[in-house]
Amino acid sequence: MTRPLLRGDGFKLGLFSANCSSGMAITKAPGRWSASWADNVRLARVADAAGIDFLLPIARFIGYGGETNFHEGVLDPVAWAAGLLSVTERITVVSTVHTAFNHPVVAAKQLATIDHIGAGRAGLNIVAGWNKPEYDALGSDLPTAHDDRYAQAQEWWEVVEKIWTVDGRFDHDGRFYSLKGAEGLPKPVDGRLPLLNAGSSPQGRGFAARNADYGFTIVDGPVDGAEIVASMRDRARAEFDRDIGVLTLGHVVCRETEKEARDFLRWYAEDNADWPAVDTIMRLMGAHARSFTPEMLRTYRLRFAAGHGSVPLVGTPGQVAARIKEFADAGFAGMTLAFFDYAGELPYFARTVLPRLEEMGVRPRARSAAR
Repeated sequence: MTRPLLRGDGFKLGLFSANCSSGMAITKAPGRWSASWADNVRLARVADAAGIDFLLPIARFIGYGGETNFHEGVLDPVAWAAGLLSVTERITVVSTVHTAFNHPVVAAKQLATIDHIGAGRAGLNIVAGWNKPEYDALGSDLPTAHDDRYAQAQEWWEVVEKIWTVDGRFDHDGRFYSLKGAEGLPKPVDGRLPLLNAGSSPQGRGFAARNADYGFTIVDGPVDGAEIVASMRDRARAEFDRDIGVLTLGHVVCRETEKEARDFLRWYAEDNADWPAVDTIMRLMGAHARSFTPEMLRTYRLRFAAGHGSVPLVGTPGQVAARIKEFADAGFAGMTLAFFDYAGELPYFARTVLPRLEEMGVRPRARSAAR
C-alpha cells in the first residue's frame, strides 16, 4: 500500500496545533479554540469528510504565561493521535515527539500501535526541542550546542527505525543510547511511518534533508520560501541521494469580504492579543529555537499574536485560495492551517476555498468525501 500522506497527488493541506488551547492564536478573545477532546473529535470528523490530508499536533508541557498562560492546556500528541485515528477513516494523524523527552524504544512501540489503530494512517513529527523552561520543568538540561540536539535526534531516529525494520533482537551502542537485546513487535502496518521534521534552523533543515519525507519549516512568504524549498531539496539530493517535500505553516481568516476578514483579525490579534505571552514566546525562540531570523523577530509581533509567527492567509475565499496557490507555485509540497476556531471555521473554508484550489489545479478534484 502507499500511505496517504506519501501519495504524490497534489498540494497537501493539514491542520496544525488543534490539540492546544487557543491553537496558534495568542489571544484573550472569547470564543478562541478550546482544544477540548470533544472539539477535537468534532474537528477531526469535519476535516476527514472535507478531504484535509493530515492533522499535526504540537507537543507542549507548560504554558507561556501572560493572561491566558498560552498553551497551558495541551492534549498529549500520541494519545490524541490514537483517539482520532479510531474515529476517522481517511485522514493521516501525526504524532509530534520530542526526542529529548521520549525513549526511542518506548516511542517506537507507541507509534507502531497507533499505526495499527489507524490501519496505516499514522505519522511521526520529530522535534529536537528548544524551549528551555520545559527542559527545566522536566528536570533536564537543554544542550547549549544546537548540533548536540540534532545529534541526539539522529541517533533517536536510527533506533526507532531499527525497532521498526529489524527482525529479532539487536544491540545498539551509541553516544546517547546503549541498548542490549532490544526488539519490537508489532511493526508498523507497512514499513516506517511517514516522517516529518519540524525545524527551521540550519541543523533542523539538514536533519530533514537527511531523514524526513517532509521538512516542516518557517518562511516569510512564497518568495523566500521558494529559495528555501530549492536549497532543502538540493541538499537532500546532493548529500543523501534522496528527495523530500517541504511544508510550511499558515493561519487563516477567511470571510465573505476582505473587510470582514481584516476586522476579525484586528479584533483577536490586536485588540485582544495576549501581548505578555507573545513577548515571552518571541524571547524564548530568539534565544533557543533559531527558527526565526533576527530580522523576522524584529517585525513579527503581530504575526505571532495572530498565528505564532506563521504565514497570514487573510481575506475572501478567492484571496485565500490565490495565496495558497502562491506557495504551491513556489514548490512547497503543502502547508498547515490554523484557525481562531478550527471546527467553527473549517466548514466555510472547505465549501469555498477547497473547490477553488481544485479549479486552479493545486489539488485534485473530488478529494473530499463530503462538504
